[in-house]
Amino acid sequence: MESPAEILPGVIFYSYLSTERREKVCFWNHHTLILQVSGQFTLETSVQTISMNGGEMLLIGRNQLGTLTKTPAASDPSAGGGHYETIVISLQEDLMRRIALEEKLEAQQKYIGPPNLLIPSNEFLRGYFQSIIPYARNSGAAMTDEMGILKVKEGVKLLLLALPGLRNFLFDFSDPSKIDLEKFMLNNFHFNVPIEKFAQLTGRSLAAFKRDFLKTFGAPPRHWLQDKRLNEARHLIETKHVKPSAIYLDLGFESLSHFSHSFKKKFGFAPTSLVI
Repeated sequence: MESPAEILPGVIFYSYLSTERREKVCFWNHHTLILQVSGQFTLETSVQTISMNGGEMLLIGRNQLGTLTKTPAASDPSAGGGHYETIVISLQEDLMRRIALEEKLEAQQKYIGPPNLLIPSNEFLRGYFQSIIPYARNSGAAMTDEMGILKVKEGVKLLLLALPGLRNFLFDFSDPSKIDLEKFMLNNFHFNVPIEKFAQLTGRSLAAFKRDFLKTFGAPPRHWLQDKRLNEARHLIETKHVKPSAIYLDLGFESLSHFSHSFKKKFGFAPTSLVI
């Protein structure tokens, strides 16, 4: 089975791994519900670090950047251990709008809580959890579109039953407003994503993003990002005594050679010359 495999195209996915994997940059266009079957799932964003183990659930807010670390459970032959299994349900906006209309649901006020939430388990959510696992593990068990949509609706209703305040989280369909550009970029500069994605996340067209960026930082986005990442790299190497090979990916560089070349071009010496 491929990993991740689609159970319901574009909506429900199943991920299975036997070795640890870290995914450098992930972008969530839609609210996303993660059902952890086995192993550990760790999400890191600019404002939160959340880990969960088998049997736990996490709701990730839309329009976010982050990194994931997927760690298989400790090997235990008697328990079928050593695996990492996750079910991912994408709560796409079109479907959420449909649910809102059918169930007469709407946000009552602006959601002001954390962007990502661990969902407290209860008997109903555990039953829901178990009802999806057979479809995930058996690639031959077809889930029809109708059945898949019903499963998503069921999950949404159970989330609201567990945490009624999620109504404001799930059913706010307003476009992202122009958020504080300076604060956002200072928190997220290390993510290696296209400029167009940064524009979207700050609620701006590409042209408006470039215009506001130049006004805020006095430099074009790509130039500022490169400069900011290199300055941060020098700070970490000099003050934290970390090796260049340990940080170049975390600072948005695609290869160590690219990082080293850019560093030497800016500062006049190789990053390794700072390593104690």
